[in-house]
Amino acid sequence: MGFVAALFWGGTDFLVGLNARAVGVKRAVFFGQALGFILMSALLLIYPAYLVKSLSAPVQVWVLGGIAAIFTVAGALALSKAFALGKAAIVAPLVTSYGVFTTALAWASGDIIVLTQFVGIGVCVIGVLLTSAHDSAEGELKRKNKASIIYGLLAAILYGTSFWIQGKYTLPSLGPITMLWLGYAVGLFILFFMVLKIDSGLKLPPAKSFGTLTSASLLNLGGFSAFSFGAIHGSVSVVTVISTLSGGIAAVLGYLFFKERLLPIQVSGICLVLVGAVILHLFH
Repeated sequence: MGFVAALFWGGTDFLVGLNARAVGVKRAVFFGQALGFILMSALLLIYPAYLVKSLSAPVQVWVLGGIAAIFTVAGALALSKAFALGKAAIVAPLVTSYGVFTTALAWASGDIIVLTQFVGIGVCVIGVLLTSAHDSAEGELKRKNKASIIYGLLAAILYGTSFWIQGKYTLPSLGPITMLWLGYAVGLFILFFMVLKIDSGLKLPPAKSFGTLTSASLLNLGGFSAFSFGAIHGSVSVVTVISTLSGGIAAVLGYLFFKERLLPIQVSGICLVLVGAVILHLFH
């Protein structure tokens, strides 16, 4: 299930860049949120027990869930921008470093962090620095590559913060299904007002983009479903570690379809980021 989640999320990351370039960052995320909200609402209607159980959660848990959802949608916007500007081979592995920020927040809030996790953080940081090494690109292309790295790290920070809030405060009470529905609902509400300001923002995407938008949303849901199934019926740490391969899968897809070229030092950095992420998740 961890490997299936990695395949789905790797495919999602690959399609995110295509969608952002085709219909714009905000519209791409908006349509993805809309489809996810529809699907999760249908799931809660079919299995209302999930929603009924979560209704007993305190109000502050729902508020924290809403805050986590805001971080998630902000992370999705940053991620789409990163993929629209830069190479999937660099951006996707960078985002897997979200574990650094989740672990750092856990440590800051009083959790005990073992030496191995600090090693994982250090490996990730070194990997990020190497990944950021300048390539032979000039002018506008170099600027876009730098910006994509900044947006990719911003997405990792936002996702890491969201996952920390969910893991510590909301998931135990709301459960994964209701929390995912809340995330889509809040994201859709925020993005609705953002796309209203864009010309033809609410207009349906062209037919050629509709397929990739739908595929990205379904792959994302498929990845989450596989991850949840594996976590429930197996080891959370093992599923999480294997799902981290999604960054590598997106990088391979970027190379195969877009012929993205990287410097050897950047490849080394990408490998270190993935290794650091695995270390963090393995000893979480």
